[in-house]
Order: sequence, then C-alpha cells, then structure tokens
Amino acid sequence: MAVTPILTATQIQQKIRRIASQLYETNFDEKALVLAGVAGEGYELARRLADELRQIAPFAVSLVQLTIDKTQTTQPTMALPDPVADYSNKVVVLIDDVLYSGRTLAFSLQPFLSVPVRKIQVAVLVNRNHPRYPIAADFIGLELATTLNEHIEVILSDKDREGVYLR
Repeated sequence: MAVTPILTATQIQQKIRRIASQLYETNFDEKALVLAGVAGEGYELARRLADELRQIAPFAVSLVQLTIDKTQTTQPTMALPDPVADYSNKVVVLIDDVLYSGRTLAFSLQPFLSVPVRKIQVAVLVNRNHPRYPIAADFIGLELATTLNEHIEVILSDKDREGVYLR
C-alpha cells in the first residue's frame, strides 16, 4: 500500500499554533480551559496545544487524558482523573488527532455530561468528513476529503517519523 505524506512536522506545528490562536480568540474571556486529549496522538496534540496556549493566553490551561479503546464498539463508563470541581464552569476542549466518524469523540463526551461545564468544544488536527455521529469539530488543522478505504495516520509522538500520512 502506498504511503503519501500529507503534512510535515513543520506544517503540523503551524497548524497547532493556528488552532491554539483560534482557541484563545474564541475563549479570551475565560478564566480556565481544560484540554481533554484522547490517549495516544490525540493526547500528544492536546499537550502541544496546551504548551502553545500557555505562551499566548492569560487563562489557566489544564490537561486531561481520556483513555478509550478505539477498537471497541461500546465503552465502559469513564471516570475523570480529577474531582468534578476541577471541570465545573469551565470550557472543555475535546481533542483527537483525526475526526473520522465521530464515534471516538462521542465516547469522549461521556465523562463530561454529568459535570456542569460552561461549554464543550472539539479540536482535531485532521477532519476526514465521514460523519456517522453528530460530532463536528470547532477547530480543525486540515480538512481532508478521503475515501472510506483510505486511512490517515498521524504521528506526533515519534520525532523521527512525525507527520500526517495517507495510506
């Protein structure tokens, strides 16, 4: 199977910087932002966004990792790693590397549905535009039209191979 590079490490960093700026512009009047990254490359994206936001935004930025088994069609109830008060009345940004069908991000909503958050937003590096669930990204690095047979691989945690690839 052929591998086509879509984004280089430099281009990814530019996208991350732009998403961080958009998050700040949209939430400039907030006191705190919670970035909830899906374990794996989604969490790495969230970590990098948190680093960028801490450089430009005056509000507090906290980082949470959401562990989801993407191979399962259902998920056990997820517990938040911190007390509910740490999320109450704050903007939560769900973050994953790729938005494909919306299933993973729909599962990511679950632990926050019983918390009185101010608002939930979604940020992704790549949006593939194949929705099966009513999840839309508010902040997108790259919109990419793909076929159902194609696969997007995002590598952020391996500096030697960092990039976005179409397989």
